[in-house]
Amino acid sequence: MDFWTMELGSGMTVGELVTFVLIIAAAVVIARIVRVNTRRIMKERVPRNTLNNLEKLFYYSIIIIGFVVALSSIGFSLSGLLVAGGIMGIVIGFASQTVVSNLISGLFLIAEKPIKVGDSVNIDNVAGVVEDVRILSTTIRTFDGIYTRMPNDKVFSSNIQNYVAHGARRFAYSIGIRYRDDADKAKEVIEGLLGTHPLILKEPAPQVFVDELGNSSVNLKVRMWAPSTHWYGVYTEMLWKIKVALEDNGIQIPFPQRVVWFEDTLKGDITTRQQEKT
Repeated sequence: MDFWTMELGSGMTVGELVTFVLIIAAAVVIARIVRVNTRRIMKERVPRNTLNNLEKLFYYSIIIIGFVVALSSIGFSLSGLLVAGGIMGIVIGFASQTVVSNLISGLFLIAEKPIKVGDSVNIDNVAGVVEDVRILSTTIRTFDGIYTRMPNDKVFSSNIQNYVAHGARRFAYSIGIRYRDDADKAKEVIEGLLGTHPLILKEPAPQVFVDELGNSSVNLKVRMWAPSTHWYGVYTEMLWKIKVALEDNGIQIPFPQRVVWFEDTLKGDITTRQQEKT
């Protein structure tokens, strides 16, 4: 009997024990290598909390697989363990369908990256700023300051509107002027004002045109582009500046007007009453 086939007290040989230890050690080494490379490759792509969760998932999955392989190498029967694990897996599977769905959706969100931390978005009528994207859920801070946790399966299956994914955003006003005002002059005033703002893009160029002949006004459509991170400030600023610039040039935004027609009998009654008062 050589050293490697020598049986220990538990019936395990020295060779089997060494094999068991080597497999466990190899699993630990591989798990650490995977964890380090996961952090190196994905640290710029996913949030820190999500990256930590991914590292733990990969690390412990490899350790568990290594442990199962090590048990098999020493002759340990896995049939009973597999049966028990299968039954337990079915029970857990029914109980954790939502969790698994959120987990898979979270991985798809991380891979596809339709949103990232700091983006202004609208997901399933929840509008706000993305605060965190985790394995199971996404946190959004609404523009009112309310934190909303959304399951990742709902995020992934919803229509996602990302307001800052593109570097620039277009917005528009509808501005009415009086019928007796010069529409060409109004367009010239507005275009000149837009051309002086440093955050309004030159390309695509702003657009000013007559869009509608309304009941009380000639309605001009004003369109412009601004950086996505500054568009709202430009939007609120320019709306007031356009109003002031038009008034400075004698162009007014009209009040609603109505034409009222009186029948001849009503006119006669009004005239008679006025004469009686005099």
